[in-house]
Amino acid sequence: MSRVHLPVLGALLQAPSGLPGSVPADPLLDAFARRIRYLRVSVTDRCNYRCSYCMPEDLGDQLTFASRSTVLTFEEITRLVTVFAGLGVRKIRLTGGEPTVRKGIVDLVGRIAAVPGIEQVVMTTNGHLLDELAEPLRTAGLAAVNVSIDTLDPDKFHTLTSRGDLARVMRGIDAAVAAGLRVKTNAVALRGVNDGELLALCEYAWSRGAVPRFIEHMPMSEGQLYATDAELSSAQIRAALEAVLGPLTAGERPGADPGPARHWRDRDGREVGIISAMTDHFCDDCNRLRLTATGALHACLGHDDAVSLRDVVRGGGSDDDVIRAIAASVTGKRAGHVFERTGGGGPQKHMIAIGG
Repeated sequence: MSRVHLPVLGALLQAPSGLPGSVPADPLLDAFARRIRYLRVSVTDRCNYRCSYCMPEDLGDQLTFASRSTVLTFEEITRLVTVFAGLGVRKIRLTGGEPTVRKGIVDLVGRIAAVPGIEQVVMTTNGHLLDELAEPLRTAGLAAVNVSIDTLDPDKFHTLTSRGDLARVMRGIDAAVAAGLRVKTNAVALRGVNDGELLALCEYAWSRGAVPRFIEHMPMSEGQLYATDAELSSAQIRAALEAVLGPLTAGERPGADPGPARHWRDRDGREVGIISAMTDHFCDDCNRLRLTATGALHACLGHDDAVSLRDVVRGGGSDDDVIRAIAASVTGKRAGHVFERTGGGGPQKHMIAIGG
């Protein structure tokens, strides 16, 4: 399925003759019997960091931020979340860019948390502003945060993020814990960057009551961000941890939603997650869609297909029109991604634009 342009989308939104206003019977069930329950919403494509695996400086003119007028308003986001909730979506993850740089983010969390049917609002953040925002976000209805922290070396952290402040991020993590948010730490595992810190990153997270997670590098931006020899596989990550911790046993939480991370526990019951997007992907259980800051609905991180919900809303479309557009996206959801590790082989979109 190629990108759905407006003329095609217009045809998709036409109700069958004799059935005005009709919508698909089960718009969130895809062709592979996967039911969508989880929506990731990018609230901005802007970020106060420049992490090398997400938005490297050398992409230069290839990276342009969306103009303010093209970004979904809070009212538009809330309306779309309400439609998704009515169809059965129960979990919303706010992403970026960096979501905390969006002015009024606490208000948006409160709006989404108040939508009937939404059971959980969570966020992925770099943690830079979390020290001041953790308590207000928790009060507004946020349940959990995933905080990116790829190294415990302040100089290396600053280099990796181009402008990041490790001490400030750590204060943000402590503030999130103190506020009662569930916390996970995310680290993209890269050889020659942080492969010598895997255990230290685990111990840091565990000391805060957080769950550490390691992520295989995904070659977005046409596969050009990192060389293949820098990537660490989930098996290599696990082997490195087991060399010190001893055997890790499968530790999936009973009743947990299908998610990208495989969960493991050490002999003391401490949990670690490994997201193996490349070597042992989780596509068979995928229950999520991604909505960009400009309203493009992506059914898969690894493909560039998109349906513009913003155009439906701003074109005066009804909620039923939105549902038909959602159904068009879900119908086109692939069996899985086909990431390529060589330049030119991955999706064209940048990780910064869709929040992972």
